[in-house]
Amino acid sequence: MSHVATLDLPTDDRAQQAIGQIAVNLPGSTAVFRRLKLDFCCGGQVALQDACEAKGLPLDAVMAELAQLDRPAVQEAPQAPAEMIDHILARYHAVHREQLPELIRMARRVEAVHRDSPHVPTGLAAHLEAMEAELLEHMEKEETILFPMLKAGGTPMVRHPIAVMRDEHTSHGEQLERLMALSHDATPPPGACNTWRALYAGIAQLSDDLISHIHLENNLLFPQFDAQAPKACC
Repeated sequence: MSHVATLDLPTDDRAQQAIGQIAVNLPGSTAVFRRLKLDFCCGGQVALQDACEAKGLPLDAVMAELAQLDRPAVQEAPQAPAEMIDHILARYHAVHREQLPELIRMARRVEAVHRDSPHVPTGLAAHLEAMEAELLEHMEKEETILFPMLKAGGTPMVRHPIAVMRDEHTSHGEQLERLMALSHDATPPPGACNTWRALYAGIAQLSDDLISHIHLENNLLFPQFDAQAPKACC
């Protein structure tokens, strides 16, 4: 399962792009627009520069905030455990905490506004809420228990929490499959509004990010500690 999370666009050109198109192409930008009261859905045909001027917003500051959301689809991770963990915390844990609340908000809106549409993703918001709850609990356990143990060099006892995390990763994968089924593989229906399209673009990015996150831990981080088996007695 692979998706293009963002559309490469020179930041200098973004000022002239319609805010509705930015909302679709740049997952996470909807939260920025909502906070700044920039209408990306019904009024999404207005260029970012014109929308900022009409609201009295500093274009450079808004552009800089949007630029922070540009994330490469593939980013080289450090190999040393401590540096890899720091990378995971910044690139995935922090990003998931930003992604899910906005996706839930948009899913609720799409389900409410388009409830009579045959394409409405009924149950999507509830599923995203369940994913958020499970993922937040999982990341908290990694941050407070497992990762400090790994940064300290690990012990034979670290194999148990690693096994638990791997089991939970399997559950995350099953939840992703359900998410993609509910959203028709993150493919919006013909004529979908900007909010609907932005929601599915964000779901595609979440899927890619979570898959990369799980791969990094399961296949690159955890194997560095698999050899620390408890010594046999006698």
